[in-house]
Amino acid sequence: MRVTAKSDYALRSLLELATAADSSNHEPASAPMSAEELGRLQDIPHGFLQAILSDLRRAGIVASRRGKSGGWVLARDPASVSVADVLRAVDGPLVSVYDVRPEAVAYNERAEVLQHVWIASRAALRRVMDSVTLADLAAGNLPGEVHALTLDTDAWEAR
Repeated sequence: MRVTAKSDYALRSLLELATAADSSNHEPASAPMSAEELGRLQDIPHGFLQAILSDLRRAGIVASRRGKSGGWVLARDPASVSVADVLRAVDGPLVSVYDVRPEAVAYNERAEVLQHVWIASRAALRRVMDSVTLADLAAGNLPGEVHALTLDTDAWEAR
């Protein structure tokens, strides 16, 4: 899996909005945050961030408010937005093979086992990406199963 700048920026900007949310009830913050402020806080280029926020709005993850005190707010409870939701909103499916979903890829009989590798990869990614929410990230805590994966020293080794 390759995490694009678009996905990274989307998650970082959403973390800013999530941490601005009222921690007592996880409701979205009442005061919207401007794209300029989000970009400044996370060092994200303004034009790129605007395009990302538009994708997130189309996915129903953020909402914009107009006016002098306008800006961006979370449209959903941070606990209901998974990392996978964000990745899909800005970059499409978690796994694709030359822009085709793995279940739709056709191979000859010698290579058909590759389709199973792509499907298994998607299932493994879903286990992590669907289980981690913006609320988890904002709290600085990962679900136990995901945290356990980070404790494996081999996971930290580049290959």
